[in-house]
Amino acid sequence: MSAVIRWQKSTYSNGDTQCVELASTANGILLRESDAPGTVVTTTPAKLRAFLLGVKAGEFDHLIDEAPTGQNP
Repeated sequence: MSAVIRWQKSTYSNGDTQCVELASTANGILLRESDAPGTVVTTTPAKLRAFLLGVKAGEFDHLIDEAPTGQNP
């Protein structure tokens, strides 16, 4: 029997369907987009923490500012 995965959205999502969802399992932290729930990325708590600190520090802002709308960078 497999364990039930309890996905969590940020309270900032306001029920939107285009949100990042996270879950914690024995194998690590799972991430998925709510509009594509079949695609799941697994990471470790330490790597997720480093990524979130980078986001907060603005390390990825240039990717948003330069990417044309509707196109992959």
